Amino acid sequence: MPTLLELQRAVYRGLVAAEEGFCAAHVVADRIVGEARLNVYRNTLIGNLTTALRLVYPAIHRLVGGPFFESAARLFIEAEPPQSAWLEEYGAGFPEFLAGFAPAASLPYLPGVTRLERAVNMALHAVDAAPLDLSRLAAVNAADQGHIVFVPHPSVGLLAADYPVDAIWRAVLSQDDAAMTAIDLAAGPVWLMVERNASGVEVLRLPEPEWRFMSELCASRSLQEAIDAAPEIDAASVLAGHLAAGRFIRFGLRSELIQVVN
Repeated sequence: MPTLLELQRAVYRGLVAAEEGFCAAHVVADRIVGEARLNVYRNTLIGNLTTALRLVYPAIHRLVGGPFFESAARLFIEAEPPQSAWLEEYGAGFPEFLAGFAPAASLPYLPGVTRLERAVNMALHAVDAAPLDLSRLAAVNAADQGHIVFVPHPSVGLLAADYPVDAIWRAVLSQDDAAMTAIDLAAGPVWLMVERNASGVEVLRLPEPEWRFMSELCASRSLQEAIDAAPEIDAASVLAGHLAAGRFIRFGLRSELIQVVN
């Protein structure tokens, strides 16, 4: 007889990878053969995970239609089964999967819309956090200010796309055919910031230099490094706007390797 661990692993492979042979041989038939009994659980698993993906990517579901989405989801589930029981985390690799999914090649903007939806979902479910205490920031010596490293709010996300994915996303979710028709896919790239505030999740377009500046800050670069990465902007003014909006929650001084916590 196999050990319990061997059986558990076999059940997992049987459900996710359809490797039924070893597992089915140890399933009590009780009027339903082992393979058929496993299929019941497999279909339930696939159905639940497909629903989880559809809830995270509603615009993608509408863009490609139910049958296409379900087919793609099934292949993705087989390639990347869940590693956690928390389904809100599932599907992080779906944008990259669609980027390499041959049947979706005629929709080059699809991976970008998928990444945006992922960022929106992450912002929606991010833990709440108090904004940075600006009085502590004001107390930093002028000589140390360039060494400041900020910690962004957990809901803040940044992404760039070659297509106007934010306009596509909004038009699809609002089912606005006129807005969808008016979208110019050749309009050029967009640089987006996703955040959650008191009114909900918002997707904002940023000028590319400001996006570059914010991207450096969110990647734990020092303030001076962020300024050097976007010398064409008024960094003080842009940073003041982000601080006023509560987009940072902590800061530290890299030179001293300390972190100041609210």
